[in-house]
Amino acid sequence: MLIDLQIENIAVIERAEIAFSGGLNVLTGETGAGKSIVIDALHMVTGGRAGREIVRTGAGWAAVTAVFDAPEDPEWLERCGAEPSEDGTVVLFRKLTTDGRSVCRINGRTVSVSQLRDAGGALVDIHGQNDGRRMLDETTHLRYLDGYAGAEEALKAYAASYRELTALEEQLQSLEMDEGERARTLDMLTYQIEEIERVSPVPGEFEELERKRELLKNAARLTDVVEQAVAALNGAGSGDGAVTLAQEAESALRHAEKYTDRFTQAADQIREARYQLDDAVETLSDALRELDFTPGELDRLEERYAALRRLLKKYGPEEQDVQDHLAAAREKLEELQGSDGAAERLRTKIAGKRPETEALAERLSAIRRKGADRLEKQIVRELADLNMKGIRFEVRMDRKELSAAGADEVAFYMSANAGEAPGRLSRIASGGELSRIMLAMKNVLSESDTVQTLVFDEIDTGVSGVAAQRVAEKLWRLGCGRQVLCVSHLAQIAAMADAQYSVEKTQNDGRTYTTVRRLDRAGRRAELGRLTGGDRITALTLESAEEQLRQADAYKALPNDKDKKRGD
Repeated sequence: MLIDLQIENIAVIERAEIAFSGGLNVLTGETGAGKSIVIDALHMVTGGRAGREIVRTGAGWAAVTAVFDAPEDPEWLERCGAEPSEDGTVVLFRKLTTDGRSVCRINGRTVSVSQLRDAGGALVDIHGQNDGRRMLDETTHLRYLDGYAGAEEALKAYAASYRELTALEEQLQSLEMDEGERARTLDMLTYQIEEIERVSPVPGEFEELERKRELLKNAARLTDVVEQAVAALNGAGSGDGAVTLAQEAESALRHAEKYTDRFTQAADQIREARYQLDDAVETLSDALRELDFTPGELDRLEERYAALRRLLKKYGPEEQDVQDHLAAAREKLEELQGSDGAAERLRTKIAGKRPETEALAERLSAIRRKGADRLEKQIVRELADLNMKGIRFEVRMDRKELSAAGADEVAFYMSANAGEAPGRLSRIASGGELSRIMLAMKNVLSESDTVQTLVFDEIDTGVSGVAAQRVAEKLWRLGCGRQVLCVSHLAQIAAMADAQYSVEKTQNDGRTYTTVRRLDRAGRRAELGRLTGGDRITALTLESAEEQLRQADAYKALPNDKDKKRGD
């Protein structure tokens, strides 16, 4: 149940805090005062869509905090990514800035908008002004029926089988492609495989070829440089090289060791240098041998380099990518070449899978038919309670081809007047009738719903007189087992409230402000007088309002409702 709602900088509400009670809570006020803004704020804090335009003009942010009793499911908070609170409540928080950033928290722990939405969906069910219009959309009727009939598990089993069947059929369709396309694909795969196998690239080869290619292209210049270096080290012509000179220097110092050890360290250093010079000579000699190539070697290297470059450009960018493409092409070629046998195997699988899927579809349809019969009777009873005694309500099911949702096409039909044949709900229902049908549907479906807070935004659209009184009574009875929040313009609904709140708009220094306050008995009497008499409230108007409140109290005290558990 929603315990407390704090709103900051939402539209014309600068700051408001509303403490809600159990049972039926009704918000009333002048048109445009901001009643629906309270619902918008609740929608925002439970993860609904909220744009930056919701932020109050001149403010940099908007925030909503909602405090709920925790659901009975102990694992619920963990699934939402939050921790339990010490007092057993659940605190949802959302802040939205004018630059579009959103901060969401559950019990102080930061969560994503989707986690906040999951949490909100378990705590409150908001039925907005657009829901009645959605009921006119026949694509939603099947979902309503499945929820009522308890068809979720049967639908899940069918959907899994249907996905497997369609996957097999798609594989078969892929194999049974046009023969011309199949031949073209075979030719393309064969060419690609031969092209790659002809070159047979090795990982790292292209990089090595680039290095060697650059080396061979500059071989003549490099050979001169290396030969000069070798000559300087080994000597050329009659001159001695660095190696020979170092050897002579070391030998001279070794002779001095007969007289003193002062030059031993220097001799050792020269010997180490001579060893390093010898290694350098060997390295340079190896390089000279590498640079010594036949005239056609560079041409062969260029040819290999160009072939590899073409492959990498088409299938690369790395040699391993080319090898992966080769493996995939071989696999696809083998699949196409053996497609005749594979197609037959798939046809056999489909022949076995289709009856299973059809049987699951029939099982699902049977559950829906039983649910449809019960739903028709219960909706008619609910609508009779809402002063629509002559109405006929039908759930019509037509067979169709298998689809992801089964083999049923569902549409709601109704006849609002005796003697008239039922027609599609989308073409027959008026605004007032649709509001009552929606309320009846919500009342029926809520029996299996675990959500403890139901919110109705202007459920009274198109309703007046006796029908309005029946809607009010139905809303109160709906609040017998849970909490109901309702925005309304009707005195009948306001009089039936367990708690009534007035939403008032004022102006100060050129700014508009909206406040929300809970009404006492006198305040309710005055507000009911305003709802029925406008701004001309007389003593008689107030007495009439008091009479409405007394009649509501009497209705609530009737014995047939005493066994109903209140939402508080």
